[in-house]
Formats: sequence, C-alpha cells, structure tokens
Amino acid sequence: MKYEIDEHGYYGNFGGAFIPEMLHANVSSLKTQYKAIIADPAFNKELDILLKDYVGRPSPLYYATRLSAYYCTHIYLKREDLNHTGAHKINNTVGQILLARYMGKTRIIAETGAGQHGVATATVCALMDMQCIVYMGLTDMKRQAHNVERMQLLGAQVIPVKSGSMTLKDATNEAIRDWINNPADTYYLIGSVVGPDPYPDIVTRFQSIISSEIATQFKEKTGKNNPDVIIACVGGGSNAAGSFYHFLDEQEVRLIAVEAAGKGIHSGATAATMVHGRPGIIHGSKTYLMQTKDGQIEEPYSISAGLDYPGIGPLHAHLFEKERVEYIYATDNEALNSAYRLIRTEGIIPALESAHALAALDKLKFSKNENIIICLSGRGDKDLTTYIKHYDEQN
Repeated sequence: MKYEIDEHGYYGNFGGAFIPEMLHANVSSLKTQYKAIIADPAFNKELDILLKDYVGRPSPLYYATRLSAYYCTHIYLKREDLNHTGAHKINNTVGQILLARYMGKTRIIAETGAGQHGVATATVCALMDMQCIVYMGLTDMKRQAHNVERMQLLGAQVIPVKSGSMTLKDATNEAIRDWINNPADTYYLIGSVVGPDPYPDIVTRFQSIISSEIATQFKEKTGKNNPDVIIACVGGGSNAAGSFYHFLDEQEVRLIAVEAAGKGIHSGATAATMVHGRPGIIHGSKTYLMQTKDGQIEEPYSISAGLDYPGIGPLHAHLFEKERVEYIYATDNEALNSAYRLIRTEGIIPALESAHALAALDKLKFSKNENIIICLSGRGDKDLTTYIKHYDEQN
C-alpha cells in the first residue's frame, strides 16, 4: 500500500517514537511482539470470533432514504453506532486486549475523552478479567457523566485528571506517566491513531475492518466496486483511518475528514488542527498539532469531547501533506444542526463526533448521482444532555 507505515515507524515525514528513555523497553517490546502476534493464525481466529459474536460485526451499511432525498444525492451510513458499546472504539479495544493477553499483561490503562473508548476498554477488561484504570479529564467527566457511570459499573477505576484543560490531551499525559511507572505488568490500551510507533499502526489495523466491510457491502448493494465519497469525523482520527484504509490507493474515491472548529476557526476556541496546526511532537509522535510560536501546545475546544484534541494521528498528517484526504471543519452549531436533521429524517441519534461528519453535507456540493458513505462512528446516548439543552435554547 502506498500510504503504509515504513519499517522505522513513519508515514512519510510523520510518526516515530519520541519517548522518555524509561519507555523505550516497553515500546520496543510491544513493536516486536505485536508483529509476531498479529501474524499468528490462532490470534486472528480468536479476534474474528469476538468481532462477529461479541461486537456484532459486520455493522450495517444503511441507505438513508430520507436524508438522501433531502440532499438530492445517495447517502449511506456505516452504522458503527450499532456495535456493542455503541461506537467504533470496540473494534480497537477487542484487538488490543487480545494483544495484551498474548503478551502476558494483566493490568490495562487507557485514556478517554468522550468516554466511548473508556467504556469499550472497561468492557473488554471485564470480558478478559483484567484490572482496568481509565484516565479522564474532569471537564469530560462532567459532560460525559453517563459514560463514567458505565465504566464504573463495568469495574473500571476512573481517575479524574485536573491538569491543563482537563480534557483528552491531559488524560493521555497521565496515562503515559502511569505506563512509565508500571512497565512490567501494564499494557497501555491507546484509543486513537496517535502515540509512539507502533500504536498508530496497531489502531489503524484494528479499525481497518470498517473500510474492509464497506468495500464488500457497497459492491453487494450497488454492483459497483467503489463509492464516490467517504466522509468521517477526525480528532485523533481512528474512525477516519479505519473508514479510509482500504480505499487509500483508490484515487477515484474522494476521502473527506471533518475536524471540530468549535466556536469558529478564528474564535480562539477550536480544535481544527489542520487550520491552525504545524508539525511538532505530541504524545510520542511527530505530527500536526496546534501550538504557540514557542512550541507550547494550545488548548483545544469542541462541544464534542472526542474531538477536543490539539493534534491528529501521524497517518492523517501524511495524508494531508500528500493531499490524499481533504480536511475540512465544522463548528459546534453546524454539527448540532446536522445531528438534528439526521434525528428527524432517519430516526437516528448520532454521537456529536459523528455529527461533524454529517455537517460536510451542508459544506460541500455533491451531484445527484454520487454515492456517499458517512461513517456514523457512534450513537448519541452520551450526548443527550447537550442535544436537549441546545434544542431548548433554539426553540
């Protein structure tokens, strides 16, 4: 594949492992064992069974009839919201928990923003009878209280992070500190295509089942090999990486990633990395991130906790630099309006993250003959309080 990671852990100019000396043994061991384990037929057989019988894959590719009529084009929704736990995150956690078990690890740590990765991690830890510690920013804990309760019910210890903006970036910092202090028995189950090599590759591979299923399902439904357009939201970028993966070399397929512009790209309250970002180092890899002139990370903002991140995965930085993927943005209000439209036309309540992907339909022009696939990365149960609040303010 043209856009595959190289042997040094880089996608073009981005990636690598910029880590403290105390983490080198952990990361080196993970890289060596990961490549051997994913080549093991027993591992892959067990993973396939779990994805089918536990996660509920394949997730449907749904033709959205009324939404298509509204936009005068053909719109399909890849229904990752119908997975067990309600989002695409479970694809990655099932894969990584098996990887951790094959490596002999017994203690799992994770970071979470919107809480869906935390819930998915707590779920698989319960399944595999492993200790689970989830770091979550206090800001996110307050706006995602429902998911905090789910994690605790599943047996996870949720540790509030009170540094910085108390969001995803800060939770990731604390998880990395924990991993440094507990190298022997602990596996860091990272939630997106970020972090030091080999994590971006690990998460991309486990999420690539999304695009693999899209390719099969779209051909079954239409008789055509490829859709015209695939759209996904992007924070760190795991659902987008998974949705795009098997189409990266198919140049006729238009790939669109939608970032969170927050209150506006010039408001000072945004998470639009590709607008404001430049190359730098964050959480162990070289990528694009929002930073000041002297290299200090800027605090991001989005109404969506899962997109409230100042950087982006190194694969996305590479795809941006090579102009293979179009990176656009949607504000809080644009995402909310798109969510309300889906709710009222299709009876589907999307996660606020997914609502940003839907907003591309209003920001770009599509012809009546185009076939557009949108990754509906998660369901909106966790965001009901936000939806109701803003709906009441508008009515």
